[in-house]
Amino acid sequence: MAAANPGNENQIEAVIEDTIFRNEENGYSVVEARMGRDKITVVGTLPALAAGEQVMLTGGWVEHPQYGKQWKAASCEVRKPTTLLGIERYLASGLIHGVGPSTARLLVQEFGKNTLDVLSEAPERLTEVPGIGRKRAQQIAKSFLEQYGAREAMIFLQSYGVSPSLAVKISKRYGAAAQQKIRENPYRLIDDIEGVGFLTADRIALSLGIPQDSEYRLKAGIKYALQEAANGEGHTYLPRDVLLQRAAQGLRVSGNLLLHQLDSLLFSREIIAMDVDGQDALLLSNYFYAEKEIARYLKLLMGAAQTVIQSAILEEIRFFERENHIQFSDNQRLAVSEAVRRGVVVITGGPGTGKTTIINCMLSLLGRDVLLAAPTGRAAKRMSEATGHEAKTLHRLLEFNGDEGHFQKDEQNPLDCSCVIVDEMSMVDVFLMRSLLRALKPGTKLIMVGDADQLPSVGAGNVLGDILKSGVIPSVRLTDIFRQSEQSLIVVNAHRINHGEAPILNQKGSDFFFERRSQPEAAAEAIVGLCAQRLPAFLRTDAPARDIQVLSPTKKAGAGVYQLNKMLQATLNPPGLRKPQIQYGETAFRLGDKVMHVKNNYQLAWKTDGGAEGEGVFNGDVGFITKVDTEDRIVTVRYDDERAVEYDYQQLEELELAYCLSVHKSQGSEFPCVVMPVVGGPPRLLTRNLFYTALTRARKLVVLVGKEEAIAAMVHNNHIAARFTTLRQRLEEEMPGS
Repeated sequence: MAAANPGNENQIEAVIEDTIFRNEENGYSVVEARMGRDKITVVGTLPALAAGEQVMLTGGWVEHPQYGKQWKAASCEVRKPTTLLGIERYLASGLIHGVGPSTARLLVQEFGKNTLDVLSEAPERLTEVPGIGRKRAQQIAKSFLEQYGAREAMIFLQSYGVSPSLAVKISKRYGAAAQQKIRENPYRLIDDIEGVGFLTADRIALSLGIPQDSEYRLKAGIKYALQEAANGEGHTYLPRDVLLQRAAQGLRVSGNLLLHQLDSLLFSREIIAMDVDGQDALLLSNYFYAEKEIARYLKLLMGAAQTVIQSAILEEIRFFERENHIQFSDNQRLAVSEAVRRGVVVITGGPGTGKTTIINCMLSLLGRDVLLAAPTGRAAKRMSEATGHEAKTLHRLLEFNGDEGHFQKDEQNPLDCSCVIVDEMSMVDVFLMRSLLRALKPGTKLIMVGDADQLPSVGAGNVLGDILKSGVIPSVRLTDIFRQSEQSLIVVNAHRINHGEAPILNQKGSDFFFERRSQPEAAAEAIVGLCAQRLPAFLRTDAPARDIQVLSPTKKAGAGVYQLNKMLQATLNPPGLRKPQIQYGETAFRLGDKVMHVKNNYQLAWKTDGGAEGEGVFNGDVGFITKVDTEDRIVTVRYDDERAVEYDYQQLEELELAYCLSVHKSQGSEFPCVVMPVVGGPPRLLTRNLFYTALTRARKLVVLVGKEEAIAAMVHNNHIAARFTTLRQRLEEEMPGS
């Protein structure tokens, strides 16, 4: 056997001897193989391999600290065994149900080198072997074709750039028919397999020779344009002409070519048309029904308004004020009164306007049968600390059960409470809002609290904004700033920026500072110095990565998220002998690193020290790496709400360093200190509400590093990218004249 492919130093040819370990969920395997006279260990995501099989492995040699030299396989091409001994060992390996060593020997004795051809092409001949009847022959042939077909599909998919872990998922979904189904219509992967997008399916399709004007491609491209608008810009619909233009541009075809396929999608109700403010709006069906349901449920909850004597409510509010030595403004009293009287109410206000105080007053008036929730773990934890009552993430409150988009709390199993108070409502997207409303039984009160001037949700929709614009849900906006008397320039400047006024910089004894740097690279260097030396001393903290959060408006460039993360990791958590790490792509995940989970993973398991267990880790969760197992390539992350999560090597694609976050990713969080580069960039990104959102993440200190001109540009850039959504109109239609 040749030891290596002379034309490619990154390939070796070997014969499988034994599988030492295999994870059936993701295909990660440790395999013993023979390369010429040498026995080697192969690791990686591989198809199920049997002893005696000949494989071509692409990858490279790595040195394991405990097990020594190993071949780390990136892909694997399996070739049928050709020798009698190889065929017998392959059949006897246990991969084929109903075939053990003795049956394997009989098959090879009967059919010789044609054994595998008989199994795949003439399985009825198996009855020629003594002891094999027709029923058993059918079972053996079926098992052979299933495992062989699934493995061939996995190899087929990897050859088109599909990751090994995703190839395993596809193979398990389609089984032996995978190749046939994919060759027929690769775009079916988009709907059937989580994690496969249009670009992956399109790459496979074009490689298979499927024409650019294929109906499968055109339909998938139209739906992709709508989904991208939702994922990237938060739109739940696109106007017809905008959709056709975007789809034609993305598919590189004429817009006229799409008209027939769009009509077909409308006929099948995969896309739904409706009139929104006089324009022809087109929605993917899941967004259409989500916004429709939200409006319907809110209307039902509005009927839960209680008949309460206003004077009695005001007396209880005054009693709360006396007990807590505070004095509410008229607007705050109105907010509490509306919350007690109404079935649904929205309360908005910026920092320092007393939202937390009135939540505490509501809890006092509404009794114990009230549940508190927020979209993120950090926001829920902050809510718990501020109120003294347990607050949960919305996913935990609704008891997410591990299946995508499915919660155990719903219409059939609603929450057992009289009222739910949700904080940080600006972060709630249409699907999470719908799930919450499904879990509220008729008569339950819903109080939504948030800051209407912050960035909208990362997910699609503009739930809080649309509810406020509709005018049909009672709302109170808090405007009086109570923390201003404490001389917090963070609060003062946040409101100044919101009103289009320049922030006050470097006032002696304040909590808001500016350092001048003209170039992005110089600003980045200054930020690293601040985080490593000056600020930890100023804040009296020995955990700068925990107490100082760098936020950047941009991901790329010299002071963007990616560059700052590299620099901050190198300074705050440099490599060391006692800091094991795992290299994944360009990122080294090291013991002690601050990381963020960047993709909703509904199946990822977690557990706490208290013994609680569950599934689901979500986009935006931030934690620290507490353990790195270089042998099994497992990274353990502990999140702020004390969940510990283990990531195998393939799952590391769902983690990013979090020493620096984008402002969007910081929503719902609060940090003792925020440091932000202000060096300029694309005007569509550097907006007033992004600047405002960043500053309101800070509790004790804000430090801006950059140019005054960049600060002024953001303050004056009041452009807010409008989102195409239907919820406002739905609410107005459901509750006209409310």
